[in-house]
Amino acid sequence: MRKDTPHILIIDARFYEDISDELVKGATEALEAAGSTYERISVPGVLEIPPALSIAMEAMDEGTIDFDGVVVLGCVIRGETSHYDIAAGESARGVMQIAIDEGLAVGNGILTVETREQAWVRAGTIDRNKGAVAVNAALALCKLRKDLEL
Repeated sequence: MRKDTPHILIIDARFYEDISDELVKGATEALEAAGSTYERISVPGVLEIPPALSIAMEAMDEGTIDFDGVVVLGCVIRGETSHYDIAAGESARGVMQIAIDEGLAVGNGILTVETREQAWVRAGTIDRNKGAVAVNAALALCKLRKDLEL
């Protein structure tokens, strides 16, 4: 961490735009309350989050972008096909692999739910506010990195 407050990259999946908007609202409010700055990248769905994160890491290596941590946001709602399992599992695996390989502070706010109603309970800024929860996880890992002087 290069300053007192981390600079965070938000990557949000837009497939369920209304739910994504609520997750982003919770995340940005939490970042602003913490005094952190942020940049945002939007992608079509959760399967595009790991490649977008990989591209952002490459841009960071090249010096065209700079951030201390990442918050990933999106939603996967179970349907009638096995796409749910692929989207939920592969997006989580991809994000986790990059986070481990790069030593990256990541807050994962990708919802995996059975119904739209469950998604709203989790995304809602007056309910569980998983956007803010993901921010708090990323900020905690940024603090750990700073405490360990990495």
